[in-house]
Amino acid sequence: MGEVKVYCAMSVDGFLAGPGDDISWLEADRPSWAPMAAGEWAAVDADAITFADFYAGVGAILMGRRTFDVVHGMNEWFYGDMPILIATGRPLAQARSTVSSASAPIANLVAEAQELAGDKHVYIDGGSVIRQALDAKLIDEMIVTIHPTILGAGHPLFAGAEQRHAVTVTDVRRYGDGMVQVTMRAAREPEDRSPIPEDGGPAEETPYGLA
Repeated sequence: MGEVKVYCAMSVDGFLAGPGDDISWLEADRPSWAPMAAGEWAAVDADAITFADFYAGVGAILMGRRTFDVVHGMNEWFYGDMPILIATGRPLAQARSTVSSASAPIANLVAEAQELAGDKHVYIDGGSVIRQALDAKLIDEMIVTIHPTILGAGHPLFAGAEQRHAVTVTDVRRYGDGMVQVTMRAAREPEDRSPIPEDGGPAEETPYGLA
């Protein structure tokens, strides 16, 4: 079974989209006096993980309803024949055959997406679904590209999570003209995998992962 992953871009102040689901700022032309990168950062090679590279390891997508409505309304469908599970209790109008919907606790939705993904990863897309999966400790890795724009308002990525989460940064790269891509792993307390003694007494202490 693959991992549960997030791949997205956000503004410096943490928004996935501006008011009214505006994402035009992600590809808007910048004036010469406001470059994305300057100084030493401008000389760093762009070697970030592209969406195509990430997508090659994905077997299914779990997507929020708001995100689906936005991408479904675009002129281009980006997902080919990828199985997509939409977290919603409302009917999906004119959805493709590869798109299905479900209304269930987040753990059930992730489990269903993992069944669809097989040995590949599950890609979670949409702020609300990401926060729910994060709070349920179901996300393994997050690849977040920070766009040098401050929106001031919009639809947040992490704001609204119900608890504090420690993450571990595993990589930082430059994306495109100067965006910063940060790869993070969710930090979780190790499980106790020591064997249970036959006599019911306390288990012997063994190095984590070797039991």
